[in-house]
Amino acid sequence: MQTASVKWIGEEKFAAMSPSGHATAIDSDRNSNTAPGPMELVLIALGACTATDVVSILAKKRQKLESLEVICSGERAARPPTVWTKLEILYRLRGQLDDAAVKHVIQLSEDKYCSVAAMLKKTASVTWRYEILPPSS
Repeated sequence: MQTASVKWIGEEKFAAMSPSGHATAIDSDRNSNTAPGPMELVLIALGACTATDVVSILAKKRQKLESLEVICSGERAARPPTVWTKLEILYRLRGQLDDAAVKHVIQLSEDKYCSVAAMLKKTASVTWRYEILPPSS
Protein backbone atom coordinates (compact mmCIF):
# COMPACT_ATOMS: atom_id res chain seq x y z
CA MET A 1 0.00 0.00 0.00
CA GLN A 2 1.26 3.50 -0.86
CA THR A 3 0.81 6.33 1.63
CA ALA A 4 0.68 10.09 1.16
CA SER A 5 0.46 12.63 3.97
CA VAL A 6 -1.07 16.10 4.04
CA LYS A 7 -0.30 18.50 6.89
CA TRP A 8 -2.28 21.66 7.59
CA ILE A 9 0.07 24.65 7.82
CA GLY A 10 -2.50 27.38 8.40
CA GLU A 11 -5.47 29.03 6.72
CA GLU A 12 -6.37 26.74 3.79
CA LYS A 13 -2.76 25.82 3.07
CA PHE A 14 -1.25 22.36 3.29
CA ALA A 15 2.10 20.62 2.81
CA ALA A 16 1.73 17.27 1.06
CA MET A 17 4.27 14.47 0.90
CA SER A 18 3.93 11.90 -1.87
CA PRO A 19 4.50 8.19 -1.33
CA SER A 20 7.84 8.59 -3.14
CA GLY A 21 8.95 11.38 -0.80
CA HIS A 22 8.27 14.52 -2.86
CA ALA A 23 6.81 17.60 -1.19
CA THR A 24 4.05 19.66 -2.77
CA ALA A 25 2.36 22.82 -1.51
CA ILE A 26 -1.44 22.96 -1.76
CA ASP A 27 -3.64 26.04 -1.28
CA SER A 28 -7.38 25.43 -1.29
CA ASP A 29 -8.12 29.18 -1.02
CA ARG A 30 -8.39 30.50 -4.58
CA ASN A 31 -8.24 34.08 -3.25
CA SER A 32 -4.73 33.76 -1.80
CA ASN A 33 -3.79 31.31 -4.60
CA THR A 34 -0.24 30.59 -3.38
CA ALA A 35 -0.19 27.02 -4.72
CA PRO A 36 -2.39 24.71 -6.79
CA GLY A 37 -5.63 23.53 -5.26
CA PRO A 38 -6.58 19.86 -4.99
CA MET A 39 -8.80 19.79 -8.08
CA GLU A 40 -6.13 21.61 -10.10
CA LEU A 41 -3.73 18.83 -9.13
CA VAL A 42 -6.21 16.34 -10.58
CA LEU A 43 -6.04 18.14 -13.96
CA ILE A 44 -2.24 18.15 -13.75
CA ALA A 45 -2.26 14.44 -12.90
CA LEU A 46 -4.44 13.71 -15.91
CA GLY A 47 -2.09 15.58 -18.24
CA ALA A 48 1.04 13.99 -16.77
CA CYS A 49 -0.43 10.49 -16.86
CA THR A 50 -1.44 10.56 -20.51
CA ALA A 51 1.70 12.49 -21.54
CA THR A 52 3.84 9.74 -20.01
CA ASP A 53 1.98 7.12 -22.04
CA VAL A 54 2.23 9.10 -25.27
CA VAL A 55 5.97 9.77 -24.95
CA SER A 56 6.72 6.15 -24.04
CA ILE A 57 4.60 4.52 -26.75
CA LEU A 58 5.71 6.92 -29.49
CA ALA A 59 9.33 6.04 -28.66
CA LYS A 60 8.51 2.34 -28.96
CA LYS A 61 6.96 3.07 -32.36
CA ARG A 62 10.19 4.87 -33.31
CA GLN A 63 8.40 8.15 -33.91
CA LYS A 64 10.60 11.26 -33.76
CA LEU A 65 8.89 13.35 -31.08
CA GLU A 66 10.55 16.72 -30.44
CA SER A 67 8.06 18.18 -27.98
CA LEU A 68 4.73 17.48 -26.36
CA GLU A 69 2.35 19.74 -24.50
CA VAL A 70 -0.85 18.33 -23.02
CA ILE A 71 -3.50 20.92 -22.13
CA CYS A 72 -6.34 19.70 -19.90
CA SER A 73 -9.47 21.82 -19.48
CA GLY A 74 -12.56 20.96 -17.54
CA GLU A 75 -15.92 21.85 -16.07
CA ARG A 76 -17.06 20.93 -12.58
CA ALA A 77 -20.44 20.07 -11.13
CA ALA A 78 -22.43 23.05 -9.84
CA ARG A 79 -23.19 21.42 -6.47
CA PRO A 80 -21.01 19.56 -3.98
CA PRO A 81 -19.21 17.39 -4.47
CA THR A 82 -18.01 19.53 -7.35
CA VAL A 83 -16.42 16.71 -9.32
CA TRP A 84 -15.10 17.11 -12.83
CA THR A 85 -18.01 16.49 -15.22
CA LYS A 86 -16.49 17.45 -18.57
CA LEU A 87 -12.83 17.20 -19.53
CA GLU A 88 -11.11 18.13 -22.77
CA ILE A 89 -7.53 17.18 -23.55
CA LEU A 90 -5.49 18.86 -26.28
CA TYR A 91 -2.23 17.20 -27.31
CA ARG A 92 0.26 19.47 -29.10
CA LEU A 93 3.02 17.38 -30.58
CA ARG A 94 6.00 18.49 -32.62
CA GLY A 95 8.25 16.30 -34.68
CA GLN A 96 8.47 13.93 -37.57
CA LEU A 97 5.31 12.03 -36.69
CA ASP A 98 2.92 9.77 -38.52
CA ASP A 99 -0.65 11.01 -38.01
CA ALA A 100 -2.13 7.50 -37.74
CA ALA A 101 0.52 6.48 -35.19
CA VAL A 102 -0.15 9.56 -33.06
CA LYS A 103 -3.90 8.96 -33.11
CA HIS A 104 -3.44 5.29 -32.18
CA VAL A 105 -1.05 6.10 -29.32
CA ILE A 106 -3.40 8.70 -27.83
CA GLN A 107 -6.32 6.28 -28.16
CA LEU A 108 -4.30 3.59 -26.34
CA SER A 109 -3.52 6.00 -23.52
CA GLU A 110 -7.11 7.16 -23.18
CA ASP A 111 -8.72 3.72 -23.44
CA LYS A 112 -6.19 1.40 -21.83
CA TYR A 113 -3.18 2.83 -20.03
CA CYS A 114 -3.96 6.17 -18.35
CA SER A 115 -5.18 5.27 -14.88
CA VAL A 116 -6.07 8.88 -14.04
CA ALA A 117 -8.35 9.11 -17.11
CA ALA A 118 -9.93 5.77 -16.18
CA MET A 119 -10.84 7.13 -12.73
CA LEU A 120 -12.10 10.46 -14.03
CA LYS A 121 -14.31 8.78 -16.63
CA LYS A 122 -16.45 7.59 -13.69
CA THR A 123 -17.76 11.16 -13.28
CA ALA A 124 -16.75 13.05 -16.41
CA SER A 125 -17.05 12.85 -20.15
CA VAL A 126 -13.53 12.97 -21.57
CA THR A 127 -12.81 14.16 -25.11
CA TRP A 128 -9.49 14.73 -26.80
CA ARG A 129 -7.92 16.13 -29.93
CA TYR A 130 -4.41 16.61 -31.18
CA GLU A 131 -2.29 18.87 -33.33
CA ILE A 132 0.92 17.81 -34.99
CA LEU A 133 3.26 20.73 -35.54
CA PRO A 134 6.05 20.51 -38.12
CA PRO A 135 9.54 19.52 -36.98
CA SER A 136 11.90 22.32 -35.99
CA SER A 137 14.38 23.27 -38.67
